[in-house]
Parts: sequence; C-alpha cells; structure tokens
Amino acid sequence: MGHSDPTFTIGIEEEYLLVDKKTRALAVDPPDSMLRKCKQLFKDQISPEFLRAQIEIGTRVCRTLEEARWELTRLRKVIVDVANEYDMAPIAASTHPFATWGEQKYTEKDRYRVLEKEMQAAARRLVICGMHVHVGIEDDELRIDLLNQFAYFLPHLLAMSCSSPFWRGENTGLMSYRLTVFDALPRTGLPQRFTSFAEYTRHVNVLVNAGLIPDASKIWWDMRPSSRYPTLETRVMDVCTDLEDALSLAALVVCILRMLYRLRLANKRWRNYNRMLLNENRWRAMRYSFDQGLLDLAKGQLVPVPDLIDELLELIRDDADAIGCLDEVVRCRDIFARGTSAHHQLRVYKDAIEKGAEQHDALCQVVDYLIEETAKGL
Repeated sequence: MGHSDPTFTIGIEEEYLLVDKKTRALAVDPPDSMLRKCKQLFKDQISPEFLRAQIEIGTRVCRTLEEARWELTRLRKVIVDVANEYDMAPIAASTHPFATWGEQKYTEKDRYRVLEKEMQAAARRLVICGMHVHVGIEDDELRIDLLNQFAYFLPHLLAMSCSSPFWRGENTGLMSYRLTVFDALPRTGLPQRFTSFAEYTRHVNVLVNAGLIPDASKIWWDMRPSSRYPTLETRVMDVCTDLEDALSLAALVVCILRMLYRLRLANKRWRNYNRMLLNENRWRAMRYSFDQGLLDLAKGQLVPVPDLIDELLELIRDDADAIGCLDEVVRCRDIFARGTSAHHQLRVYKDAIEKGAEQHDALCQVVDYLIEETAKGL
C-alpha cells in the first residue's frame, strides 16, 4: 500500500451506567465531585452523558490494538476505583435491568437541554449506552465509499455485542433492546448511501440551512463520517461487558475497513445491498444475537453467524496480520463459545429464578454480575 493510505488509527468510546452498590439501582444523582475527580485524572477523556447516571470514556488516538487495550483498561479502572469511593460502580451494559426512565435526572448542559426540548419523551427514554469505534480514514471520498460498503457488516457486529436484554424490569425477548429505544430518534438506523462526499455534505447542509440541526454531529446513524475527526465511526454496537470482547470487535472493525480498502486498490469492491435486506439482518441481530443466523445476502439463505464470521476471518487474515491484531480478531470465536453479555445476563436471571429468587432479587443478581464483569481483569 502507498504513502497516501489511511492510517487506520483506532479510538474507542464507551458509555457506562453508574449503579448504587447497596440498592443495585441506578445512581440517579451522583455527586459532582465524583466526575470532577475522574476528569482531574483524565481531563478530556472522561465526560458526563445525557443522564447523570451515565459517564462516557474515550481512548486517545491509538496506532495499535495494544495501545487501545492499555487505554481502555486504565479508563475503565479509574471509573471503577473512583466510583467505589462513593459506594457506586459502573456497569458496561447497554441497559440497566430494572431502571425506570421517568426517575432519571439529566445533566445540566445546553446541548442536553436542547436535545430534551426537541425530542421530548423520545430523549427522556434514553437510559441506554453504546460503544463507538473510530477508525482513521483521512480521505473524504474514501470515507464515503467505505461507509457504503461497510453497512453490510453492521448487523454482524451488533450480533456479537448484545448486552441489553432487560428493560424496566422485564425480559424483553430481545438480545439488544437498546436500538428499539434509540431508533425512536430521527437520523438513526443504517447509514444512507451517497455517491460522493459532496453529495453527503449537500444533504447534511439541507438540514443545517433549514435550522433543523446545527451540524453533522446530529446525524446518529449506526455508522457515520465523524464530524469532529477524519474517521469513520461505527456506532451500532452495544457496550461489551467483557473488555476483551470490546477489543476483539474494535479489531474486527478496523480489519474489515482495511480489507475493503485493499479490495478497492485491486479495483474490486463489496456489493452494496438494498437497505431492506440489511435491515432484516439488523433486526435479527437485535432479536436473536447470533442464536438464529443471519441472511447471507449473496446466497439468499440464512447462515449461522459463526459460519459467516469464519468466512470473514479468512478474508481479513492478511489485514489482521498487517495491523498486528490477529489474536484479537480470532478471539471473536470465543464470543460464540461463551455467549454475549446478554446471554450471560439471561442465564444469571434464569438461574436465580429457578433457585426461588423473586424477580427483583434475580435482577439485582444480574446487576451484581455486571459489576463484577465490568471490573474483571483491571
């Protein structure tokens, strides 16, 4: 590859929910001193989120997966350690098992006030968290081309990251309930397809010039060109409770992008499929995780997700070798063997009920599991 190749740098953002260690409920109004202490330690890498019970971390720009591991580990650890001083704990999950959105308090920042005023109940229901992966793609046109092609793989990533099976004390029957909440907002879902960066910019500017949004940061698709950095930002995934799962999926994102770029250099490309078919896979990932298969759109058949990922791992092996993250991407297979966070949460809940626990106590045991696993290995 040439001198003008993308850097394929990596940045990971994770959002956590803060829980009261005594009640296991969300910490509705954590003291400001907690966030101040976190920010003193990591300045702009830790920030408040829409809800006061949420906190967001972001790694620095990382050149390797090993750098990303070090960054993510130390950021999780500081949240765990500081929260513990206030008898709280973070959970890396996309929903809390029994929180009620009407009881939450909101962060007093102008952009959050505007969001709540504009979106009303659709925003107030956002007791959800996600994981975002940025990959350095410096060329504007290339970002749009790879965005179009990458959309095919978004359901696969979601299927391996599910961590939101519960909502307001109910087993929803979905492995990722989070997206049913987020999809109530405008400008969400699968990314639109554009023929050029200029076309993308024109469409964004229609909304900006009409006074509907201030800038492209209010485009909340499952993947988007970042408005702040020269990156493609993948946003479809739930938060991974297991830190190693998060790193494996981040490695998968960057390797797929490098593979698509490599195909482009050989005058090849991944086929662009109709959004109707991609949305079918997106729904199946939300509903079943990897338990019931996804459509192989080239074959027009349902195929087990582990088989699809095995094929993908063969396609990206050279890219993983070049980036130095082969171990991380191969570890994706472990997710199928062990299950996602959603699988584990449901197992903990079922075991507790079978042993005679009341529903609320069983859900508290799920929170205990999430507390323990979020801090594991730090």
